[in-house]
Amino acid sequence: MESKKIAAIMAGAREDSKTDMRALINQLFPDFFEMHGDRAAGDDAAIVGGFASCGGRSVCVIATNKGKDMTERLATNFGSPEPQGYRKALRIMKTAESLNCPIITLINTPGAYPGADAEASGQGQILAENISAMLQLKVPLLAIIIGEAGSGGALALACSDQVWMLEHSMYTVVSPEGFASIMWKDGQRAQDAAQLMHIEPEWLKKQGVVERVLPENILADNASALKQLINEQLIDFDQVELEQLLAQRHARFRKF
Repeated sequence: MESKKIAAIMAGAREDSKTDMRALINQLFPDFFEMHGDRAAGDDAAIVGGFASCGGRSVCVIATNKGKDMTERLATNFGSPEPQGYRKALRIMKTAESLNCPIITLINTPGAYPGADAEASGQGQILAENISAMLQLKVPLLAIIIGEAGSGGALALACSDQVWMLEHSMYTVVSPEGFASIMWKDGQRAQDAAQLMHIEPEWLKKQGVVERVLPENILADNASALKQLINEQLIDFDQVELEQLLAQRHARFRKF
């Protein structure tokens, strides 16, 4: 039974219906205004970021995007951002801080792009910078894992006050295939690796890694239920003083 559950989570996390994050953004934030470029090297299609409104307030929205067809998936490295994507995300987050806008991240990525060019362009450095910056941003942060959330590439967008997951999603230090290749030199044992890694969202919630596990049907009806939950969370954030919010965020991540 456990094996079937793990298989369902892995399959659900990688469903084609979750790869086009632009569609979800349009459902949640119809007035979304996209920003482009990192002001250093270029743009990255794997990161979509900008500003919108939610419940009558301005919010910053940053999402990873795998794409809806093969052309777009190749352009996004199948949802694996390059350094310019993370620099773009950081630029937008700092703009949001200056405007006092809460930040919402929508995550579906197997991890940061591991190519040689990306590493030469400072992939590791910008991931570290994003993680450090998010822990210090003076605005509320909400991260929602829609599908995959792999390694530092996901963590660099998920150092938030609240982290939510869909019931068929994964939040892992490395992909199950990568874990299996390292442990057993056999990527075909990904399901065994996933079981050993405890990819179950409910298990992660018990460990305090995430605050909420959401049902998959929360994306139904143009994601109206998810939009309502986001709005309610933003209202909750309003009740917390900034100093307390930052202290809680730091305590949240120090316990790991």
